[in-house]
Amino acid sequence: MHRFSGLAKEASALQERKEPAVRFLASLVTATRQQQQRPSRPHRRPPLGAAGPVRWNSAAKASAVKLQEKPPREKILTLESMNPQVKAVEYAVRGPIVLKAGEIEKELRKGIKKPFTEVIKANIGDAHAMGQRPITFLRQVVALCTYPNLLDSPSFPEDSKERARRILQGCGGNSLGSYSASQGVNCIREDVAAYIERRDGGVPADPDNIYLTTGASDGIATILKILVSGGGKSRTGVMIPIPQYPLYSAAISELDAVQVNYYLDEENCWALNVNELRRSLEEAKVYCNPKVLCIINPGNPTGQVQSRKCIEDVIHFAWEEKLFLLADEVYQDNVYSESCQFSSFKKVLYEMGPDYYNNVELASFHSTSKGYMGECGYRGGYMEVINLHPEIKGQLVKLLSVRLCPPVSGQAAMDIVVNPPVPGEESYAQFIKEKESVLNNLAMKAKLTEDLFNQVPGIHCNPLQGAMYAFPRIFIPSKAIETAKIHKMAPDMFYCMKLLEETGICVVPGSGFGQREGTYHFRMTILPPVEKLKILLEKVKDFHIKFLEEYS
Repeated sequence: MHRFSGLAKEASALQERKEPAVRFLASLVTATRQQQQRPSRPHRRPPLGAAGPVRWNSAAKASAVKLQEKPPREKILTLESMNPQVKAVEYAVRGPIVLKAGEIEKELRKGIKKPFTEVIKANIGDAHAMGQRPITFLRQVVALCTYPNLLDSPSFPEDSKERARRILQGCGGNSLGSYSASQGVNCIREDVAAYIERRDGGVPADPDNIYLTTGASDGIATILKILVSGGGKSRTGVMIPIPQYPLYSAAISELDAVQVNYYLDEENCWALNVNELRRSLEEAKVYCNPKVLCIINPGNPTGQVQSRKCIEDVIHFAWEEKLFLLADEVYQDNVYSESCQFSSFKKVLYEMGPDYYNNVELASFHSTSKGYMGECGYRGGYMEVINLHPEIKGQLVKLLSVRLCPPVSGQAAMDIVVNPPVPGEESYAQFIKEKESVLNNLAMKAKLTEDLFNQVPGIHCNPLQGAMYAFPRIFIPSKAIETAKIHKMAPDMFYCMKLLEETGICVVPGSGFGQREGTYHFRMTILPPVEKLKILLEKVKDFHIKFLEEYS
């Protein structure tokens, strides 16, 4: 009986407050106590239809438990208590517009009617998601490494088996499932060094300067982590191009470093001007210590390919101002303009002579995700770091060891990028056919995109010399700008959101990459298949004309 006494008292007290649900509960408790206090008598089965003992139904039990519940305590982690640097991070490529695209896709699957039947995600350079076929040889070698029993299968060419055996011999227990050294599998770093020497016409490369990474992003973030120091006006400043790839601004925010913008010259096909670098540097010296200069070549999102003369000027500027150079070269295979040629910063630096080559500190980056491979999901990449202080080299390896090692399957994929079939090998003909098909197709789509955009009133698109994006400038009428302010959106975000809602096309507003005040752009990948790309471009054209009419 005592087990009900506390509950009965509580229910009785609440009953006095005239709460109906509680009065009902209290009556149940009272009835139960009375039942228990009656003298015991021989058990008799009640007549059919007679009321039995009072029983607790589920609703009453739930109510009783609820009475004893305490309010939840305050959360330890809130927006106010979280790391402010993480809260400051923004990454436009997967920002609000992409979340909205996901919501629309769910609505379409539920049968909700839209003016379109699918969402075309042109916001990100994910080649295979857009339908690009994998390179056969790369997949064969990774498959063999993943399941070595296939090495006995006659379905795989011998040159793929040779590479797989070499990679597996470099892995602990001959297994892709083992950890590698933090710097990466040794034989793969040797292959990366050999690739760089071939690419740069014999410029020497040391495997000890090669670090395999989880995509290029991992290498960039790691180097920045080592570079950032100081406080107040001595805090490290990182010079980045505007427009930029949002990885850079995100990493700078996370590290609480200082972002130092320099603007690319849109009127001159997004060229990099050293006078602009100097202006940016001198202004930044007032409030921080600029010591890092980032270059993206070929450009993302702008698609320009820097000339050799431009690269020489940048290297001289870095040498003169004692800046650490970061060369993001993940699109080095994606050059489409016949008047352009990719030159690595490493090669140009070497050819400028020993004063430069022995002194300028340079980290350059490559990846499996772009080029003709498009293997984003493997997260394979490398960085080559030269002229690093020996003690800092040890610190870098220590930092890398915290994450143990990059995915070994991604390292294997990177090996095939730098060690593909060569003339005379069994797989060469198919490999070169697939590689050229992908790159020729991208070149055709780059020209198609440029030409069609430039036919639309109020849109201007610079030549797409390389990479895999268009970054057209769009005219937005003042009425649309005012409407965007009402909705608390940047004008180009408002434009892109309406484009998504009316056509199903998902692109990224230029404000997510940075742009000169008063100009508006969006970034769009050229990766969709040709026929779908044509449909996409026509839809953008029709939308833009309608948008101008609506807001003029």
